[in-house]
This record gives sequence, C-alpha cells and structure tokens, in this order.
Amino acid sequence: MRQKTVLVCPLNWGLGHSTRCVPIIKELINQGAEVTIAGEGGSLELLIQEFPSLSFIDFPGYNIQYPDETQMAKTIALTTPKILYQIYNENKELKKIMSAKPFDIIISDNRYGLWNKNAKTIFITHQLRVKSIPTLAFLEPIMFKVSSYFILKFDSCWVPDFDGMNNLSGDLSHKSILPNVCFVGPISRFKRDSSNSKKHQEKKEKELLVILSGPEPQRSIFEQKILRQLPNNLLNTTIVRGVFTNKKIKKRDVTIHNYLGTEDMQIAISKADIILSRPGYSSIMDLATIGKKAIFIPTPGQTEQEYLAKICEEKGLAYTECQSEFN
Repeated sequence: MRQKTVLVCPLNWGLGHSTRCVPIIKELINQGAEVTIAGEGGSLELLIQEFPSLSFIDFPGYNIQYPDETQMAKTIALTTPKILYQIYNENKELKKIMSAKPFDIIISDNRYGLWNKNAKTIFITHQLRVKSIPTLAFLEPIMFKVSSYFILKFDSCWVPDFDGMNNLSGDLSHKSILPNVCFVGPISRFKRDSSNSKKHQEKKEKELLVILSGPEPQRSIFEQKILRQLPNNLLNTTIVRGVFTNKKIKKRDVTIHNYLGTEDMQIAISKADIILSRPGYSSIMDLATIGKKAIFIPTPGQTEQEYLAKICEEKGLAYTECQSEFN
C-alpha cells in the first residue's frame, strides 16, 4: 500500500492553530503518512521545533495586524476585501504546490483557501460563526454565509469540540451547523495526568504562570503591563512569552521563557497554582485537558475571546477581567 502524503497548514494568528496541529501530525506519523508542513512566522517556527525532521514549505498567510486599542471588529471589517483576495491567492499558490508535489490529503487549520479537487481536503475550525460587537451583530449572518461558502469547498470540516450541550465553544460552533461538519472532540498537545496535583502538593510558595500569546501589538502591550505590575506580586512567577526571538527579557525574581516545548509547557501548567492567559480556544482546550482553571484576559476588541472567556466563567472554568482594568 502506497504511503499517504499529507500537507498540514495552520493559520499564523497566534500559536494556538499550530499547537493543536501537533497531536494531529503525531498521529499521521504514527499511521505511516509522509507529512509536510506549510506556514509562516511563529506558527511555522513552532512546528519546526516540534518536528525538525519533517519537510517544510514557506506559505504566506493573511498578514492581519491587530489594532492598538479596541477597534478589532472595525479593523476586520475594513480588511475583509484583503482577506478575500488572500484566500484566492493561497488557493492559487496551493495549485502550484500540488503541481510540483501532489498530496493525497490537505489539512488546513483556518486557512480558507486550501481546497483542491485533486486531494481530500479537511478544514479545522472552532468558529463556524464569527462573533461581532453588539452594534454590528446584524453582520453575523452575512459573515456566516461568506465563511460557509469557503468551508463547504472542503470535503470535511473538523470542529475540535464535543457535540451537544457539554461543549467548550458555545454558539461559535453549535449555533449553525454545516453538512460537512464533524465534531472530533477537543484537540490538545497535552495529556491528562490525574497525579499532577499530588506531585506538587509539597510546594511552599504559590506559583503563578503567565502564558502570553497572539499577534502584535496586543501581545507586547499586555506583556509590558504585567512586567510593570510584577514588583507588587508576591508569587513565584514564570512567564512564557510565546515568541521566537533571540531578544530576551530579564526581570529579577521572575523566570522568563520565550517559548516552551510541549513537555516543558505541560510541566509548567501542571505545577502552577494560578494561570494567567488569553482565552484563545487552543489554550482553553489545553487547560481543560490537563484539568486546570485560569484567569482569562481577552485580547481587547477580539469578540471571539471575549465570548469564550464569558462562557468559561459561566461554566466555572475561569475568572475573566478586561485588560484595561486588570491588576
């Protein structure tokens, strides 16, 4: 039987789209597939570090910049034509890649243009329905029709969540279901370990873990706010910056990492008493898998994170606060 060739391509919008591809890639390798990874920026760099022996393709994405303040919805609305143009551009680029090396399967994590009639194509998303700010809520049905148009071009759409009421994504994935949707359950690169709490019961100091993520400039804005407030913090603190850079930040009595691999990150999460994080959906799946609660600070103006933080708080999984008021 011929070895299957698979192209995996996550969106470079924070690191979450890449981290949740890690267990998928591992399973593909275990099943004997030949895996190639495509992407750009930190998203690609993460997978290079996790799978250095695989083949990689530089595949530019949408290059969307976050606003400095709370104008996310407005920014997305103004850049919609650019996004649509980029979706068709990446579809053209995929055709070139396929002509050079045909793939049997293409797995796209939120890259809407990676459908192709000559391969089995799978789209991964937790957000079938895009949330908008209340004043622009009337646009949600329109945005759903646009996203559905592209998602339905794929053979299958994997939603990393449970079907039914016991779910993590709420209306984002359960309000409107498409015919090619398959709920595959939460996907995390971590493993549940019920012994974690016992391993760390003898600690004398409470440990705070700060997990930073997401595109700039909001990642750095939040980082600087935390660093300014740390002198008043009496907890044993570790910060994971979520970046791939040679530039390092030093802070007295604080352990700072630019990035942690899968095993080290799970250890850091497991031993933390308090976790401070963005409520990105991949982070929510990771914490749910390990069995940890968190303090969530949504990226200002990012309606998806604001909504996810709210439903996690309602379920008793987290406490949430807006970035401007956080102390």
